[in-house]
Amino acid sequence: MLSYLLFSVTIGGIYALLALALNLAWGGAGLVNLGLAGFFGIGAYATALATGAGLPVALGLGIAMLAGVLAGLAITGATLRLRDDYLAIVTLGFGEIVRLVALNERWLTNGADGLSGIVAPFKAQLGVQGFNQGSALAVTALVLLVWWLLRRLDASPFGRALRAVREDQELAAFAGKPVLRLKFQAFALSAALAGLAGALYAHTQSYISPDHFQPLITIYIFLAVTAGGLGRPLGALLGAYAVVIFLEGTRFLAALVPGIEPVQVAALREALVGLSLLLVLHFRPRGLLPERIPPAPKALP
Repeated sequence: MLSYLLFSVTIGGIYALLALALNLAWGGAGLVNLGLAGFFGIGAYATALATGAGLPVALGLGIAMLAGVLAGLAITGATLRLRDDYLAIVTLGFGEIVRLVALNERWLTNGADGLSGIVAPFKAQLGVQGFNQGSALAVTALVLLVWWLLRRLDASPFGRALRAVREDQELAAFAGKPVLRLKFQAFALSAALAGLAGALYAHTQSYISPDHFQPLITIYIFLAVTAGGLGRPLGALLGAYAVVIFLEGTRFLAALVPGIEPVQVAALREALVGLSLLLVLHFRPRGLLPERIPPAPKALP
């Protein structure tokens, strides 16, 4: 039972990083990223391949973030001069392209069999239980650090400029804000965080396959950010943990509902996720912790 709880805490932290990444792009600059699972997968495969070639884990994490940044810049560079809905469409396709490449390019990713034996730092020294505890603590500490940094960023002139772009990019450009550069920066930082989340997932699980990066992950993270409060890092963080609690809690539906098979339980869980998103949008459209925008300073007489 303890191992299961530690696993849930670790997955909650990884989802929290993804939620913070999405909140930075979507809640900060209004950039809808429907391919979050793709950046998640890129980070996981990048660190798995790098550490599998003998590089240190710390360098693998950096390579995963860099791979996410490069992919993010490539996507945004092709779409940011178009309407914002094109970015959503392109990122949705990008996420599926990443999964299909991982599935079919066996020479690189081992295809549907996945990559196993990914380096798990200090697992031999700590043992399985100690490694699980260390992973949960390390991921949680990293999530809190990223949340604190994004909170500071949100209150900085850069964060205020991003919100200006989100609300009205034409007005922001008229006020002298470099709109395209701000969008590039926001999406690149978001992609780096998603890549980092993927790398942490790979090293804690020691195994990844294309099935781990289904588009459903993006739906989970959108639910987390929407439920927590779009535009507020704390809301994204709490929303991610709430989603994990919800997902893990629904695993026990088979014991509560008589006469249903495990496959039906899985389908019912996904239906409940969609229903939850609809209910949140209906009853709390701004989330449990709505964004608080400070009033503009009063003009001097």
